[in-house]
Amino acid sequence: MYDYSIRERVKSLRGKGYTYKEIIEEIGTNIPKGTISHWCKNVKLPKFYARKVERLNKKNMAKGRQIALSSLREKQKQFFENVEIKNKFLVEKFHEDDDIKKIVLSILYLGEGSKWKTHRGLMLGSSDSNIINLYIKLLNRVYLIPTSNLRARISYRADQDIRKLTAYWSRIAGLSKKQFYKTKPDPRTIGKATKNKDYKGVCVISCAGTKIQLELEIISRMIASGPVA
Repeated sequence: MYDYSIRERVKSLRGKGYTYKEIIEEIGTNIPKGTISHWCKNVKLPKFYARKVERLNKKNMAKGRQIALSSLREKQKQFFENVEIKNKFLVEKFHEDDDIKKIVLSILYLGEGSKWKTHRGLMLGSSDSNIINLYIKLLNRVYLIPTSNLRARISYRADQDIRKLTAYWSRIAGLSKKQFYKTKPDPRTIGKATKNKDYKGVCVISCAGTKIQLELEIISRMIASGPVA
């Protein structure tokens, strides 16, 4: 099937350290690798060939990992998109119904807010900017509490810059810097570096509203203690 000159050229290239793939590309003919192996069974490979194969294997492994990572990212993206599509109607219900907003606020306060037995008035703290942002929006929507009535303080570590943290939380909460109480860093963190560079401390939002605090606690307690039909 193959001309004598082709076989000789294949053996010559193999002797120079060409891989089977490189030989096929060089010859320009799609010769089966089994055929090349048979032709070259007595060909002596150069000393550098083992190192070359090792480099190629590492390169192929890295390429394989990159392909696998890219595939995983695509699957994750598709998963997130499907979840958003599936639950879009829930978000629409949330935006349309103020009663649902009140339920969400009560559950949010149950998890992150200060309770009446230890504190009088509304107070909620979190290191999560989404929670702080949602809490302030719900207070305004459900109880008509304007941001001008809110006060804030930041719990932070000794190696953090309070000015930068105040600027960050001021932007997140929509509060002026004058609405932030002066605070001191946690003394337990002195001499200890903050490992998480994205950590912005804990922002605590407070305002008057003991009756609202009690109402939110009662609603969440009723939900938690009742049956889930």
